[in-house]
Amino acid sequence: MRRPFCAITRRSLIRDRCFAHEKVKALAKVVPPRPPGFCVGCPERPIFAAMKLIEKELGPHHVAADIGCHLFSILPPFNIGATTMGYGLGPASASAFNVKADKRVISVMGDGGFWHNGLATSIGNAVFNKQDGATLIVDNYYSAATGGQDIPSSRAFNARRKTNNSIVAAVKGVGAAWVKEIDRTYDVARMRDTLREALTTKTEGPKIIVASSECMLNKQRRVRPLFSKKVADGERMVKERFGVDEEVCSGDHACMRLSGCPSLSLKHTDDPLKDDPVASVDNACVGCGNCGEVAEAAVLCPSFYRTEIIFNPTRWDRRLAAWRERVIG
Repeated sequence: MRRPFCAITRRSLIRDRCFAHEKVKALAKVVPPRPPGFCVGCPERPIFAAMKLIEKELGPHHVAADIGCHLFSILPPFNIGATTMGYGLGPASASAFNVKADKRVISVMGDGGFWHNGLATSIGNAVFNKQDGATLIVDNYYSAATGGQDIPSSRAFNARRKTNNSIVAAVKGVGAAWVKEIDRTYDVARMRDTLREALTTKTEGPKIIVASSECMLNKQRRVRPLFSKKVADGERMVKERFGVDEEVCSGDHACMRLSGCPSLSLKHTDDPLKDDPVASVDNACVGCGNCGEVAEAAVLCPSFYRTEIIFNPTRWDRRLAAWRERVIG
């Protein structure tokens, strides 16, 4: 009698056959591995880079994580997070640590989780119980982890929904007094300083930081078609990219230790005076600049340079490019 052949076993066999194929083996030699993590240019990456800088300065804190894109922070290179409960329940789970201690608990919650139930169970509960912890609300304008659906705080105009409802106003509406808003998460220095203040201030009660920047994946879905259309119509358009000067790069890889961006990788150099490979930025870069900022603890690393790619250049653009080429050459 034949034993039942389950679907899981069948899928495993198909997967093993695919990996054993010669063409797949050849790809493995040239295609870099892509472990789970934040997207290229994700605005949440600099938040956790700033948190790692604070961890180095003040020591480790208990971090109550939550469900959402920000949960990728539990993976390298950040390795942040001690507990995870449910959608919008990060700060609620931290209420168990509402005791006198030498270090405050850090809670992380996304905007989707906030509107799902976090406003009541997490923020309202923290205010009511005078919880002395720091809560970080990651506001990326969408329910990004589930496909980019609009939520009450989305900045976009939605004809069928009431959007542009302020998270800060909602937080203050339930009684939170210490509330800070950061409207550009890529400012790593400001993120670091605000986190430090939340963890060291003498003010009692919950300390809430609302860190806002648009989800890069949704932003690119929105702006790329518009950009391409304007280029096709003959309009002058500029696209920014970052790169690394191999001669300047020292190979200390500080930009990678607090970044993890898929567009940032290693590149071997023929320079006999350098033993370590240098940093390299591939064509997936969206020009957010985070890697250069975290390289020197929120000061742009000198090995990074910014390039402007001009589509449909004007006569002045061509003359300026020719002049620069003569001077540099």
